[in-house]
Amino acid sequence: KKMKNDDKVDCVVLFSGTWVWSAHMIAAIRDFAMTGKGVLIWTHPGSQGWRPVGGLVLHGALYEVGIDHKFVYGPADDPDEVAGIASFCRACHMKNWLNMSTIGTFGGRGMGQTCGVADPSQWMREFGIDIDSRDTTELIRAAQEISQGELAALHPRIKKLFGGLPELNVVNERSMRLYLAIKKLVEKNRWDFYTIQSFPGLGDDYSATCFAQSMMLEDGVGTSTLGDFNTALTVLLLTKLSNEPVYYGDLQHIDKETNEIKIIGDGACPPSLASKLGPAGFAEHGIPTEGEAGGLSVKLVCKVGEGVLARLGRVNGHFTMVLTRCSVFEPPADQLGKRQLECGIPFWPHGFVTAHCDIDEMLQNWTNEYACLGYGEHLYGDLIHFCELTDIHLVLP
Repeated sequence: KKMKNDDKVDCVVLFSGTWVWSAHMIAAIRDFAMTGKGVLIWTHPGSQGWRPVGGLVLHGALYEVGIDHKFVYGPADDPDEVAGIASFCRACHMKNWLNMSTIGTFGGRGMGQTCGVADPSQWMREFGIDIDSRDTTELIRAAQEISQGELAALHPRIKKLFGGLPELNVVNERSMRLYLAIKKLVEKNRWDFYTIQSFPGLGDDYSATCFAQSMMLEDGVGTSTLGDFNTALTVLLLTKLSNEPVYYGDLQHIDKETNEIKIIGDGACPPSLASKLGPAGFAEHGIPTEGEAGGLSVKLVCKVGEGVLARLGRVNGHFTMVLTRCSVFEPPADQLGKRQLECGIPFWPHGFVTAHCDIDEMLQNWTNEYACLGYGEHLYGDLIHFCELTDIHLVLP
């Protein structure tokens, strides 16, 4: 009962070294499991002590009663087995963290995107997440009320991340004001993560959101544009489970022969993901048809690393996640300029990724134009366990 009532406990690991009288434990385990916290039964291999039988009889007892759990049969000195247990525990923490959390939304659906909308009742039923909505009136007012002192206080951080300041003009100042205003309102409203419409709306009336979104991602806040709730939740999961910020951008081009994917966001990417080949810098939003007000955007090339591409979506109202391992690479330096020109907007952030999957299968099951890139090989196992815990249909192409 102590662990049941302790919010710091997300999972209990029951280690079996010999025979277990499961009848003496089953009621207590059931009581604990009814909180939604995780249960893992771990049995260490070895003939001495008849080790497997205790774990297996308890494993069977939990199945008999209908208690969700994970069973592990593996030695404590096997790094892969221990990593798998740690992965399950992180997924349990993520599931419990979401319960009673709040996602905020500034504005409504962006650019007519049907595949990013949310059913508030479903989000509460399946994850325990509340959806709190605001229009952008308060946001614009908060941006206008940012003081010159607050702007000046932001400059040292911008210099550290980008190596300098952007040109100080009205358009660029609005981008910085918008970032500080979003940060203020997210904290004021006690939102755990958020999504923002961006366009139509703010992009025409005040400023593009590229810089603000880049900085919020840098701050480790789960977020998305176009009012895309599914991307926001995907980004949140990756952000909470990774040691690096997350990049979400368009699946701008896929080469089926090489499994290469170019991820190009509309000017938004956390600057600390920049490589030495393509350091973080400033550009403009660049597309007046997606926001006449203009604004700062971020240009960079994503650094080399191993990680995952993930996408949470819905198929006929049911949550699904497509997940694949990937490698982020840099093109040869003498080819970078040419590669950036291929899309026609070379100054937007580029991520060059090799997906380790069946590309046709991935695309058939993908549910949106965005790819969410998370750094860290452990994310693959973490998200698999999370989907199992939350009954999300998982696709591993």
